Amino acid sequence: MKLVKRTSVLLTATALVSLLAACGGNSNDNQQAGGEKLKKISLFQSKVEIAEPLEALAETYKKETGNEVEVWGSAGDAYMTQLQAKLAAGEGPTIFSVGTGAEAIKFKSYYADLSNEAFAKNIAPDMALKDGDKIVGVPYGVEGFGLVYNKSLVDPKDVSDLASFTKTLEKFKAEGKNGLSLSQEAYFLIGHIINTPFALQSDPQGYIEKLNKGEVKMADTKEFQEFAKFMEAIKTNTVNPMEVKYDTQMGDFATGKTAMVHQGNWSYGMLSDYGDLGFEVGMMPLPLAGNDKIAVGVASNWVVNNKADADQIKAASAFLNWMFTSEAGKKAIVDEFKFIPAMTNIDAANLDPLSQTVFEATKAGNTIPWANNYFPQGVIINDLAPATQEFFLSKDMTGEQYLKNLDAAWAKGAK
Repeated sequence: MKLVKRTSVLLTATALVSLLAACGGNSNDNQQAGGEKLKKISLFQSKVEIAEPLEALAETYKKETGNEVEVWGSAGDAYMTQLQAKLAAGEGPTIFSVGTGAEAIKFKSYYADLSNEAFAKNIAPDMALKDGDKIVGVPYGVEGFGLVYNKSLVDPKDVSDLASFTKTLEKFKAEGKNGLSLSQEAYFLIGHIINTPFALQSDPQGYIEKLNKGEVKMADTKEFQEFAKFMEAIKTNTVNPMEVKYDTQMGDFATGKTAMVHQGNWSYGMLSDYGDLGFEVGMMPLPLAGNDKIAVGVASNWVVNNKADADQIKAASAFLNWMFTSEAGKKAIVDEFKFIPAMTNIDAANLDPLSQTVFEATKAGNTIPWANNYFPQGVIINDLAPATQEFFLSKDMTGEQYLKNLDAAWAKGAK
């Protein structure tokens, strides 16, 4: 069965590189400071927004070390197709990027072991791409989601469990405000919020595999039973998300009409368009089943091609070490790539409040995973979203019936 490739609706930042592929041969006459000769290497990656700063960083690396990194670009949406073809033909790049989840599993036979590289020890807790116990990928950066809230209207102490969450929504409803807003887009309606009960399982990936086989049911699992009650509270006390689009959701939050939204750090970009909001913004966990952590994950990772020759693998490791430990590399990650660092040795000044919360939680290891990376392909959009739409459009549907419908939708999507 296919797993889902992480699609970031989240993620204004997932467009693919549109530069034409550059070409060039290897050269042994490059020299690293200190006299060591390193082979020229190639790097292939998929994020259009870092294409130019990455090329600039490669130039800085050459100036500082005398070594060359050739940055390849992909044409349009063809990154994965091109990567697969290049690797299969034995012409793959030395360093390339892969998503987390299905995409990472698909290419895992090509990953060099990075566990003993100097930079590996600085990867934030639970954020490395692993194959068993081996570290095989370094995260680009992190993103996170939870309850984004207006600090003038909400105190996190009042949203600490199901009872207080429900009471808070009832209070805002009585005052004529929307206590919490979901929006109708599949990930913002269900794809992100349902991550929490999955992430709270002792083995989220194992639970998903059992669910796929019909060996467990959400309706019989306590975290999901409580999740259904959260969804009932939202249905009863807030504006119907089927009447809300993302733009409206964030606009109403920015203008104080909505107290909380279930969103991620990326949403601050839209909030900033409103200028001075007149209130401070925070992010807190969805307090389901005692959860006190926000969901943080990695959309893309750097890996080294183990089919490259030994000198290229050595040169690739040297470049990654430089990128994650040198002042120029660390500065580029934060200021030019605009990533929330996934490395404990990189400081990030001037992050927006939501990104700062994600960054601090990541460094402290105070996170739950993106379990939805391992959902069956298309199940959120094709199966879970329609079942959730029906729940919000059906006045009399209970949370218990909704859970049974989610189980049925999952079984259909997992085939």
